[in-house]
Amino acid sequence: MKSLIVFLLFSFQFVLAQKEMKHQVYFLTDEFDIPETEHSRLLLFLSEIENLDVKKISIYGFCDDRGSDSYNMVLSQQRADAIKEVFSNNEFDETLITNVDGKGEILLNIVADQDVYKIRGLNRKVEIIVQPYDPPRKKEKLPEKESTEDLLKGELKEGDKIQLENIYFRTGYSYLTKDSEKVLDKIAKILAQRPDVHFTIEGHVCCTHGTRDAIDRKTKIRNLSVARAKYVYDYLAKKGVKRIRMRYVGQRRKFPLGGAPELDRRVEILVTRIDKSAN
Repeated sequence: MKSLIVFLLFSFQFVLAQKEMKHQVYFLTDEFDIPETEHSRLLLFLSEIENLDVKKISIYGFCDDRGSDSYNMVLSQQRADAIKEVFSNNEFDETLITNVDGKGEILLNIVADQDVYKIRGLNRKVEIIVQPYDPPRKKEKLPEKESTEDLLKGELKEGDKIQLENIYFRTGYSYLTKDSEKVLDKIAKILAQRPDVHFTIEGHVCCTHGTRDAIDRKTKIRNLSVARAKYVYDYLAKKGVKRIRMRYVGQRRKFPLGGAPELDRRVEILVTRIDKSAN
């Protein structure tokens, strides 16, 4: 009976381990800057996990066996910190990252291989462990409120700010999902029929340090909030909203809402003028 319990416990732990996702990022000797090819591989991994309901993320840095213990501890921590920054720059919720630890060196005999240079190359790494909820949690239903379309059709005044509901960007990118384009089509139609409304399109990002902007994965430029606002600006213009009525601005992460991180990844319209002569 005791052996059966031990077997079942081991099996349960094995199943849990199978649900983890792991990724390794490899570094050059004495470096903590992420090589370009490794950075590209890391972004592909982020694309794989961005739609998961993640429970926690652990980031562990390592070095090869060369260098003093103190040197290797510092370098391995710098490598772990560099990976954490990539998560932040690409709008991943930092509160999910429970460990960012430099572990120092890995001994040569850890890897079963005779090529010393190859072993050391494999030891200069950061290991990322992602543990998702399984099954995913049910999303909390937000209280119903007046729709974006109804607000835009109603009475507006200077200073009104309207969040574009159901407008979703791909994490780390400045273009919309297909379903969001359909929603924006409806908004564009309403705004095209309201020449009295002049407004600023404000883009926001989540999860970055302080008030910094996030990096646009496509262009590699740290201007994601601006790029998202401009995307909406150009989209509305193509649908018949006159550019003279619009401007766009990136607000970086200056105005977090204090709720779920995805709520900060948003676009808002700020009414700047009501031109009564246009009606």
